[in-house]
Amino acid sequence: MTTITQPTTHPSQRARATTLTFGGVLRSEWIKLRSLRSTTWSYVIVIAISLGMAFIMSLSMASGMNGGGDAGRAPADQQAQLVLQASVFGVYFGQLVAGVLGVLVISGEYTTGMIRSTLTAVPKRLPALAAKGVVLFAATFVVGLVANLLAFVVSSVVFADTGVSASLAEPAVFLPLLGGALYLALVAVFALGVGTMLRSSAGGIAAVLGLLLLLPTVIAMIPAEWAADLIPYLLPSAGMNMFTSTTAGPSGDALGVWLNLFIVLGWVAASVVGAAVLLKRRDA
Repeated sequence: MTTITQPTTHPSQRARATTLTFGGVLRSEWIKLRSLRSTTWSYVIVIAISLGMAFIMSLSMASGMNGGGDAGRAPADQQAQLVLQASVFGVYFGQLVAGVLGVLVISGEYTTGMIRSTLTAVPKRLPALAAKGVVLFAATFVVGLVANLLAFVVSSVVFADTGVSASLAEPAVFLPLLGGALYLALVAVFALGVGTMLRSSAGGIAAVLGLLLLLPTVIAMIPAEWAADLIPYLLPSAGMNMFTSTTAGPSGDALGVWLNLFIVLGWVAASVVGAAVLLKRRDA
């Protein structure tokens, strides 16, 4: 009698066949992000807002110079500040789009039920959240930087008729543009954490937009000293000061670039940590 034996598979071979590496999770999340129509439209809107606001702001500022003779003879750093002010003006509105996109990246999966497939493929859950954050941050940063650079070109063209100019090669010019893109990317990751905690598109978007728009207005209306002291520590206040402040440390109401960056990172960290804790504890 002949005995037929089944081929055996070594445990390490089975593990290699079924284990999804973090690189694989990143590729998966990148495919999901770029396949969403909301991603394409959001990034197109960010660029359009940056260009439109830069053109309107530059035109308004240039028109108020009455020919620009005095501005054209101003020191180079003052001319650069004029161009930069118009170039990054769109970031204030672009943060709203970045916040909406950050919520939709995760809440859309809860709406369609795709989150079950995601968490089945990545049972540890946290690598999936980390991959979403990395991909969203990188994509938003690149788009934000492109938008700011194009806005700088638009502003430079408009200001050229007034004799005002700025060199992109100067760190004082390039770094604020870089900081504006960084802020947009951090807002998107913050919104990703909020969307993960709330698991609702409507609720997440309302919470993010309320924090970016409504909360600073409400705090500013409170006639108390503690309210005025609190405003610089709000996410949108610190975020905008992160790339518009020219001080290197606390001075008056300006907290300095680095301190503002740390405040923004604190908001992002609180959102991501809360999202990670709830993602591990709750069912899909």
